[in-house]
Amino acid sequence: MAKRTRKKERFTLLIYLILSIVILSILYRYKPFVDIQKLIFADNEKSVVTAPIPIPLKSLEVPILVYHYVENVTDLRDTIRKSLNTNPQIFIKQIETLKNAGYTFITPRELMDIMDGKMFRPKKPVILSFDDGYRDFYTDVFPILKKYQAKAVAYIVSGFLDKPNYMFTSELKEIAKSGLVEIGAHTTEHISLKGISLDVAKNEIEKSKKALEKLLNISIVSFAYPDGQFDDQSAKLVQDAGFRSAASTIHGLDVNHENKYFLYRIHPGENIDDYLINFLERK
Repeated sequence: MAKRTRKKERFTLLIYLILSIVILSILYRYKPFVDIQKLIFADNEKSVVTAPIPIPLKSLEVPILVYHYVENVTDLRDTIRKSLNTNPQIFIKQIETLKNAGYTFITPRELMDIMDGKMFRPKKPVILSFDDGYRDFYTDVFPILKKYQAKAVAYIVSGFLDKPNYMFTSELKEIAKSGLVEIGAHTTEHISLKGISLDVAKNEIEKSKKALEKLLNISIVSFAYPDGQFDDQSAKLVQDAGFRSAASTIHGLDVNHENKYFLYRIHPGENIDDYLINFLERK
């Protein structure tokens, strides 16, 4: 009985072996097995290959260029305006110089995203920053930014909107919706924050942020000190108010987590072409 059972098992095994050979022959002939293998291994490769992710940076060199007026000054007696002014043709040439040299225009918000590992570092980042919110930002600067698709930041004195020499609210709203210009705060009344009382400094900082956020319905995360003046108290108030960075007028290029509340900036003057690049890359 046992002998008959073993013989039956061998016969069954032989049948399975023959069927397996036949099936493999058919699969090999039509080659679906090879294709299936490729698909399996491709899926396995996809499962182990991960997309690169940005990482936080300890420090980074970024030229942050500071501007005030960009216009053709008609009143030659206005010495203050003349001293703070950049001729529009010079400004255009500076943008062309930076683009030709491979610089990437970013905003302070993006700079902080890069430092925090939320965004990849672009090639040769640079920031164009404009203080005060003068009307020529809308009439002269904004058309140039649109033409060259260059990003920038405009630090706005919220209490000066709609006043002579400053942008109208409607103009600021248009700029904010463009996708090219980040709006930052520059206090409410352009009061120097260094050495003043805690209450006044806090009011100037917090009120400007809230006013711009309410007006534009966006978050305001970048700040610039009036006249570049600040102290430990004002830097702490800026941080506590929810800003991610603050710009000073300290000369330099280095950006790190220790100086993000007094970012260094550079006055480009009338430098263009190689003079501008050498000016930036040797500092």
